[in-house]
Amino acid sequence: MEYLWQGQRIRYQAAGEERVGMPVVMVHGFGASSDHWRRNLPVLGGQHPTYALDLLGFGGSAKPAVAYTFELWGAQVVDFIERVVQRPAAVVGNSIGGIVALQAAVLAPAKVTRVMLLNPSLRLLHRRKRHLLPWYRRWGAVALQQLLGWEPFGRWFFHQLAQPQVIRRILQQAYARTDAITDELVELLYRPAQDPGAVGVFLAFVRYSDGPLLEDLLPQVGCPVWLVWGEADPWEPVTQGRALAQQFPQIQRFIPLPQVGHCPQDEAPELVNPLLLEWLRG
Repeated sequence: MEYLWQGQRIRYQAAGEERVGMPVVMVHGFGASSDHWRRNLPVLGGQHPTYALDLLGFGGSAKPAVAYTFELWGAQVVDFIERVVQRPAAVVGNSIGGIVALQAAVLAPAKVTRVMLLNPSLRLLHRRKRHLLPWYRRWGAVALQQLLGWEPFGRWFFHQLAQPQVIRRILQQAYARTDAITDELVELLYRPAQDPGAVGVFLAFVRYSDGPLLEDLLPQVGCPVWLVWGEADPWEPVTQGRALAQQFPQIQRFIPLPQVGHCPQDEAPELVNPLLLEWLRG
C-alpha cells in the first residue's frame, strides 16, 4: 500500500484493519523496511489493527535528497497515525525506529498511547557521546565521517556495503540467532539499496551526529514505555539498557531477552509477539 506525505511516496503494510483492538504502528531500523516486521504483522493483525511503514528514504518509500532527521521521521509517523490509522495508536520501534517512536510521542502526545522500544539506538557516535568511546574509536569515527563527506569516496563505500555477501556478514554480527539470517532477509535489505537515491540517504544519515538522544526524549514522554533488549546485541550494550530503565520512570518494564541480538522482532518472534500482545492489552 502507498500514500503521499509531503509530496513523497510512502509504502506501508497493514493487517487486521477491521479489528477493534488498539492500533499499533511498527517502525523499522536503519537500512531496513516494513518487511522487517513480516513475522509480527500477521500475528498482531489477528487481534489489532496493525501497520508497518517504510520511513522516508528506506524500503519502498521515496528517497529524496533531503535532510534526514528524527524530527522528520517522527513527523512522518504522526501524519501516518492521523491520516491512515485515524485514531490514537501504540508505536513500537527497533534500533533507530525506537528513537523515531519516542520522537512521535513527544511531537503528538495525544496520538501515541504507548511506546515499546526494541534494542533502541544509543547513538554512541553522537557528538555528545563520543567522549565515552575509546580514543581509537572516537577518532576513527570522526575520520570516517569526514571521508564519507567526500562524495566519490562515500559512493564507493556505500556500493561496497550494498552487496548481498556483505549484508549477510553484517547480519551475522547483529543477529545472535544466525539461523534467522535467510536468503529472503538478505534480499529484503539488498533490494532497496539498489534504488536511485539510496546512496544519498546513507551518506546523509551516517554524517548525522546531532539530533535527539534517548536521554533527551524519555523525560518528555507522557505515555508508558516498555524496553525490550536482546542481551547479545553487539552494538547496543544491554548494560546501558538496564541503566536507562533505572534512570527513567517513564520505562514501566525492562525485559531482557537472553541469546537474542539487535533485531528481536525478526530473530525471536516467538518471544516478542506475546510481549507485543501483552503490551497492547495493557
